[in-house]
Amino acid sequence: MDHSTHIGHDHDHHAPAPGADWATAVRATLHCLTGCAVGEVLGMVAGTAFGWGNLPTTLLAVALAFLFGYSLTLRGVLRAGVGFRTAFRVALAADTLSIAVMELIDNGVILVWPSAMDATLGEPLFWISLALSLVVAFAVTTPVNKWTIGRGRGHAVVHRYHH
Repeated sequence: MDHSTHIGHDHDHHAPAPGADWATAVRATLHCLTGCAVGEVLGMVAGTAFGWGNLPTTLLAVALAFLFGYSLTLRGVLRAGVGFRTAFRVALAADTLSIAVMELIDNGVILVWPSAMDATLGEPLFWISLALSLVVAFAVTTPVNKWTIGRGRGHAVVHRYHH
């Protein structure tokens, strides 16, 4: 049985995984940032268009960030010829912690930024606070991704399917 294709079967927990460097972590985080940013913007635009308040708009944006983040990974793994169920499990294993950290930091920054939660799409504050919150989230999430990749988890799971 080839354990490299089974999620969570990393028998050598002390050796760093191949590719556990900063460049790999940055690429993994940029991948995560892409899905999160698309979901965040679509959620904010939809919530505003529907006239929703801050809480339902934020919940929609977070849900869409997870959806788009998982979808980007799922697409790549499916292209490698993996079945949907396995690809879905790989996407969950690869992205859950990364997206969760990204969303926690991103939304936390906006929450504590004065007036950012009440800024509308037509105001520069909305776009500036969103952009800077994603930059901060990227800076915090990159070391998390490096740590998980170094342990054969996170995006290291996805890399098993790129060969």
